[in-house]
Amino acid sequence: MAHAHTHDAAHDHHDDHGPAKGIGRWLFATNHKDIGTMYMLFSLLMFFIGGAMALVIRAELFQPGMQLVDPMFFNQMTTMHALIMIFGAVMPAFVGLANWMIPLQVGAPDMALPRMNNFSFWILPFAFTMLLGTLFVPGGGPAGGWTMYPPLSQQLGDGFPMLIFAVHLMGASSIMGAINVIVTIMNMRAPGMSLLKMPIFVWTWLITAYLLIAVMPVLAGAVTMLLTDHYFGTTFFEAAGGGDPVMFQHIFWFFGHPEVYIMILPAFGIVSEIIPTFSRKPLFGYDAMVYATASIAFLSFIVWAHHMFTVGMPLAGQMFFMLATMLIAVPTGVKVFNWTATMFKGSISFEPPMLFAISFLFLFTIGGFSGLMLAIVPADFQYHDTYFVVAHFHYVLVPGAVFSLMAAAYYWLPKWTGHMYNMKLAKAHFWLSTIFVNVLFFPQHFLGLAGMPRRIPDYSTQFADWNMISSIGAFGFGLSQLLFAYIVFACIRGGEKATDKVWDSGRPHGLEWTLSSPPPYHSFETAPEVK
Repeated sequence: MAHAHTHDAAHDHHDDHGPAKGIGRWLFATNHKDIGTMYMLFSLLMFFIGGAMALVIRAELFQPGMQLVDPMFFNQMTTMHALIMIFGAVMPAFVGLANWMIPLQVGAPDMALPRMNNFSFWILPFAFTMLLGTLFVPGGGPAGGWTMYPPLSQQLGDGFPMLIFAVHLMGASSIMGAINVIVTIMNMRAPGMSLLKMPIFVWTWLITAYLLIAVMPVLAGAVTMLLTDHYFGTTFFEAAGGGDPVMFQHIFWFFGHPEVYIMILPAFGIVSEIIPTFSRKPLFGYDAMVYATASIAFLSFIVWAHHMFTVGMPLAGQMFFMLATMLIAVPTGVKVFNWTATMFKGSISFEPPMLFAISFLFLFTIGGFSGLMLAIVPADFQYHDTYFVVAHFHYVLVPGAVFSLMAAAYYWLPKWTGHMYNMKLAKAHFWLSTIFVNVLFFPQHFLGLAGMPRRIPDYSTQFADWNMISSIGAFGFGLSQLLFAYIVFACIRGGEKATDKVWDSGRPHGLEWTLSSPPPYHSFETAPEVK
């Protein structure tokens, strides 16, 4: 175990021509650890850029009236904030974790397709440079919301084709990353590691990778049709030419709903690694967790039109999508109860990864319950396009996806760097984040129920108080993340040496901290004997 740890902390470099030096090490990286590191640092940068855009939005909404930005720029900020946070911050961070951890957890020497791995990363800086570049061309950036609904999304200037191309590039990167994950898991597991002996994090990523391959081409098709409508005289979404703008919504959400599960399933995997470790117990109901993940993935394909209850769908369609959506609560509930059962009677210690995991458990569940409220058709007629929806999906994505990423960073940083980080600062970061994320998003439920619409730069005065509180929460949460960046970079630079049993806290019966989800009959740290 000690040997394995020091080996992980060192970045081995096996290239065709010996190890590359300096910047070449990163440009031509084929090592899964280096590529994972680049993904995660890139996503951290995008997290701050997307976060700055969110703060522009919340600063404008601090008071009623138009004070800081013109309405068009406000709409560009809401659109870009979403695109950057989804495709630039959350997804690359999960792919970075997959790159780092999957080979280590299945006992593979590297990812299966190292050159493609390099390519799938280096597409991203170009895609996001182009996306951000739309803000500087005539006609400005995309302002029709991240969903790019026509005909609104067609009212763009020269930024439109740049947006479409950027989305294509992000999709290509995701598909390549997903292929790599599947081939690595299927072909490169250690002898004796059957599928149902894999760590849960590996399982959630395997299922996520299939989702990515299934839905990314659908998004590509949707935006390509937008492009041809705009420049080549087709009328896919133009009623005047026999097309239908609502068809875009169907195609988009057939991608968009599985996409939100792509952003949460790896988070489930991370939490399923952390909770058993800090409860000093194996995960409760391992097989059930695997089947629940697969059920969620399957159901995510048949609920897409719950985003569209107000378009004038037939009653049968409304009923089907309402019931199918409620069904997703079942496997998700199985997971929440299993995590809780894992902690039950455990010998729990509250280090930063566990704090974030427990916070995830509570706050993600709030997002789940508000999702059930939105699934009810007659209620959704009222909630639709209000701040209630904004509150719902931010409770799923911020304390859900983002908190799990922070938990993962705090959990695995000692393994990645060989150093410990400052525990006191990490706990301070946790408490600041958890308090402010609730100050930021909880009042938005009240605003939405009172009827405040989303995506507006100005609002009626009765919404002023909760908006002010929400904006204060936003700045508190945003500034707290500077502490996270500081902790991570300080840990990379150095610090107290991490031991090979870093999360044992001196307890005699602590579990091995690297592999916690299946009760291992051996830990796969050394290759088993092949009979």
